[in-house]
Amino acid sequence: MAATDFPAEIRDLRSTLQTIQAVSDPTVLKARIADLSEQASAPDLWDDPDAAQKITSALSAAQSELDRVSKLGGRIDDLETLVEMATEMDDADTLAEADAELVGIRRDLGELEVRTLLAGEYDQREAVVTIRAGAGGVDAADFAEMLMRMYLRWAERHGYPTTVLDTSYAEEAGLKSATFEVKAPYAFGHLSVEAGTHRLVRISPFDNQGRRQTSFAAVEVIPLIEQSDDNIEIPESEIKVDVFRSSGPGGQSVNTTDSAVRMTHIPTGIVVSMQNEKSQIQNRAAALRVLQSRLLLVRKAEEDAKKKELAGDIKASWGDQMRSYVLHPYQMVKDLRTEHEVGNTSAVFDGDIDGFIEAGIRWRRSAESA
Repeated sequence: MAATDFPAEIRDLRSTLQTIQAVSDPTVLKARIADLSEQASAPDLWDDPDAAQKITSALSAAQSELDRVSKLGGRIDDLETLVEMATEMDDADTLAEADAELVGIRRDLGELEVRTLLAGEYDQREAVVTIRAGAGGVDAADFAEMLMRMYLRWAERHGYPTTVLDTSYAEEAGLKSATFEVKAPYAFGHLSVEAGTHRLVRISPFDNQGRRQTSFAAVEVIPLIEQSDDNIEIPESEIKVDVFRSSGPGGQSVNTTDSAVRMTHIPTGIVVSMQNEKSQIQNRAAALRVLQSRLLLVRKAEEDAKKKELAGDIKASWGDQMRSYVLHPYQMVKDLRTEHEVGNTSAVFDGDIDGFIEAGIRWRRSAESA
């Protein structure tokens, strides 16, 4: 095995860090942290819990980003010192330790570098994710539930708060659909590359003959709108609201009042259901927020289509079956756009999907630049 060229590697690390710092701009981050800290120290902060949560969440995210950039500079300096000591002492164990730290710094720099690629109009927003079972019967419903758990575990790994807004359970097992929020800055930027059709191939646990089954689920990701920034006004005449009782698996009643809300936007046919909250008023407000978010995305898509009308669509299509999860006859998860693949399917379904997300973000930037 060839010896690591540490001087060249360290120069490359410093160059990458400088690029990240040029985009992240620690000076701007410090000013933002100071402003948010002042807002967070206001005595009436928690008079408005929603606004307070946004401020504290933004402060935590900004501080975390600044800490990561600052600490990486120190880690590169420490690595250089460690290599010098190991070389002088001809210490193979210390050089192995330096190799391991080099791998760790590369990984963390890669994650920060991906963040600099999230420069889309809505990339900084929180996300609303909807998963729907597709073709494949009960296996598809089970797959939809597996995907929901995968994304919730991913959010948990990163310390991102989530709120399940609506779940529609299938009769035998799994979910017909589910909608949840990921309440963290840049959640939309990261998760938007997960939108599309996902395919599962496995021996069906629901088939008594043990046959292989292919099933599908669709993932939709939209940015959560900011009421103060986005002008999405929906006239009451364009909305139809139905109320009903919330239900759990198998149709078992979990509520004795008509608190669940189904909101239909008549001009577009977009339907949003909410049953997470106990109050009909709260469910109505949540449904309206998600409906506005979906309409915002529709509006942006229409604007983008107009811009590309003359030049034509030169971006790669997301299309169907953007990712395959194969559990039989072999174990592999492969993204069909980026070619990124892993063999540890259990880890993927347990939320270890950062590699797919990072590859997707880089692929999208490359497609946009083509």
